[in-house]
Amino acid sequence: MSEHQHDENCGCGDEHEEDVFILTDEDGNEHEMVIVYTFETQNKAYAVLLDRNDPEADSIIFRIDEEGDESFLVNIEDDAEWEHVTNVYEQIVATEAEA
Repeated sequence: MSEHQHDENCGCGDEHEEDVFILTDEDGNEHEMVIVYTFETQNKAYAVLLDRNDPEADSIIFRIDEEGDESFLVNIEDDAEWEHVTNVYEQIVATEAEA
């Protein structure tokens, strides 16, 4: 996974087709989510998703697990892993805010 953020100005030449994931919240409401950032820590990959129709909503972080050629978004259920991942992501956001 790459930390590269694709947008109309990135100039990388890759197609910027959005993968949309439908997530259902605890109230049964469906949300169209898109990956806006990926990063790696402790040899695991993670994806940050935002609601496609409500970009001001909080982001959600999932672990990316791979099986063969397939990738899957997986909930982070381990408290220690969650704490580590959110700390890493907060450091990334703070570093980018300084730039």
